[in-house]
Amino acid sequence: MVDLNLAAYSRIVILTGAGISVASGIRPFRGPNGVWNEISADQLNADAGQNNPGFIWQTLGAMRKVVASAIPNAAHQALADLEQNLNPSQHFTLITQNIDGLHQRAGSQNVVELHGSLLETRCSNTACDAPVFADQATHADQIPQCSVCHAHQLPNVVLFEEPIPLDASWQSKKALRDCDLFLAIGTSGTVQPAASFVRSADYVGARTILINLEAPSEPNPYFHEVIVGAAEDILPTLLK
Repeated sequence: MVDLNLAAYSRIVILTGAGISVASGIRPFRGPNGVWNEISADQLNADAGQNNPGFIWQTLGAMRKVVASAIPNAAHQALADLEQNLNPSQHFTLITQNIDGLHQRAGSQNVVELHGSLLETRCSNTACDAPVFADQATHADQIPQCSVCHAHQLPNVVLFEEPIPLDASWQSKKALRDCDLFLAIGTSGTVQPAASFVRSADYVGARTILINLEAPSEPNPYFHEVIVGAAEDILPTLLK
């Protein structure tokens, strides 16, 4: 096991991907049993969000049932415990590509959701000022309509070809600007902009570690260390 003296770091940035939630019963998007093995990414892109919202709700609405009943696993809990036990002088940012909200339910506080939240609903009209709201309904029978502008609504997730929310992008860049420890957990490292985060961390001199079920198919020079294994097994010990 890698020796990780957490007290030696003042600005810790964590990046998590779908792999961290598999032990909670949530399917990843890539790899074995991945969602993309059954549907193509362009079926969940910005154009589909405008022109085929029924399919968006059919796919993501069904996922809501799974996400709503999922329980944070030992990896989520280990990260929440880490944040709660840091010294006042230490800064912690958890950037997640996941849309399941399990980090917050485990107790993590400073969470940046790059791709939004599946358990929220938004208006599809970008010019509308209707607020995003919590919503666990699957909307399997009828596409919901905005009460303000009457456009159709969508799950509050970033679809392919949609931009990352400005606030999430800004918070991520700010955290990476001066971090000294960067951990990427359960992520393939292929989806932008998150795939470039390790390069940013390396550039500012941070120690960079990848924790994933599989080692990268091609070595990534920006990761200084790679730990192969399940996050729910590794993190409770590594982050003590």
